[in-house]
Amino acid sequence: MRQASLSLTLLAATALTAMYAAPVLAQQRQAPPPAAAPQQQAPQAQQAPAPPKAYKPVTITLPKPMADASFEAFRKQIGEVAEKKDRAALAKMVVAKGFFWDAEAGDKADKNKSGIDNLVTALRLDAREGSGWEMLGGHAGDPTAAPNPQHKGAVCSPAEPKFDGKQFEALIKATGTEPPEWAYPMQAGLEVRSAAQPNAPVVEKLGLVLVRVLPDEAPAAAPQGQSAPMVKVVGPSGKVGFVPGEALAPLGNEQLCYVKQGNNWLITGYVGGGDQQ
Repeated sequence: MRQASLSLTLLAATALTAMYAAPVLAQQRQAPPPAAAPQQQAPQAQQAPAPPKAYKPVTITLPKPMADASFEAFRKQIGEVAEKKDRAALAKMVVAKGFFWDAEAGDKADKNKSGIDNLVTALRLDAREGSGWEMLGGHAGDPTAAPNPQHKGAVCSPAEPKFDGKQFEALIKATGTEPPEWAYPMQAGLEVRSAAQPNAPVVEKLGLVLVRVLPDEAPAAAPQGQSAPMVKVVGPSGKVGFVPGEALAPLGNEQLCYVKQGNNWLITGYVGGGDQQ
């Protein structure tokens, strides 16, 4: 999903959603909630993003596709079901019991409901505009997956890149930024251009490192031949430029999780969707 289908279009257009890198998020979840502000205190204005500046690159290792032909075939089946919006067919591909839904507040799965009913809620498959089915299809299109340490036997996709968590924390501190402001290129050599046009001059080329994404109040429309708009980034040199949103992936994606039972794969859980009610 994240690779080509989950671009940073939404991330840029909404001034960066609250998706966190694992090492930093873990610390935040353990921290106690802040004390309530006095009633007479005025609401605090939204803090402006830190100004662009050069930063020490944090190297990443891209996640690898899962080497399992049966998993690839299962993902293809999910994609076909998502395209048809066939809930009955999808129900046969989801565990009947034991479905988990790991969100910010913990497991949000309703243990009194079936796996398919929980998946429908987690992905908003009942949304009129069909966005939930599009998201499911996007998940199915991602070949990467990694074991979930909280759920034995489960693998979740898209897999996260590997990087040094302490280096990332130092990067956040040095730049005065927040974890949601960082993403990574899905291949080395991504060209950063001076304007939101594919033929604009190149100001920098990105290696496989974390890159800062800047909020853009008026993101440019997708250039001809591209499926997603250009997003504004700050390269390690401190130069500001633009890259295709589909060429970047955010940290802390929502994940679809699978389990293999015998020779068959099933959808066993979902990670993310903390804003769901």
